[in-house]
Amino acid sequence: MSTYLSLHYHVVFSTKNRVPCLDRKWRDQLHSYMGGTIKGLGGFPQNTGGWNDHVHLLFGLKATHVLSDIVRELKKASTVWLRDEVGLRNFHWQEGYAAFTVSHREREMIRSYIDRQEEHHGTRTYKEELLSLLADHGVEYDLKYFV
Repeated sequence: MSTYLSLHYHVVFSTKNRVPCLDRKWRDQLHSYMGGTIKGLGGFPQNTGGWNDHVHLLFGLKATHVLSDIVRELKKASTVWLRDEVGLRNFHWQEGYAAFTVSHREREMIRSYIDRQEEHHGTRTYKEELLSLLADHGVEYDLKYFV
């Protein structure tokens, strides 16, 4: 028998100290670059979006991929892009990330959720959003990381 997989992830991480520095003027370019980076790493980008202080990504991986390696390389490549192409010389992403598995049936809902980030953050902060996502997925967390 062959091996069949459906390994999709919704990954979220913010700028260091949640600094709102991801400008609307070039944010779509950043999201495209990040999708291209995932593809270049052998993954399957399905949607990338976010707001001025964080990003959301929906992508598939092969069984041989290690999620933490993909996120590390994605952060590294996008940091270089932000520093070199946009001129944010002191840019840094936060340490860590949140990642949630996504079933085939949930993918369209997550794509739509990512597309509506600007609208969504008119009423909700990144911190509120992330705490809600963690609770919805039953992930335990330490509030000291949300100060």
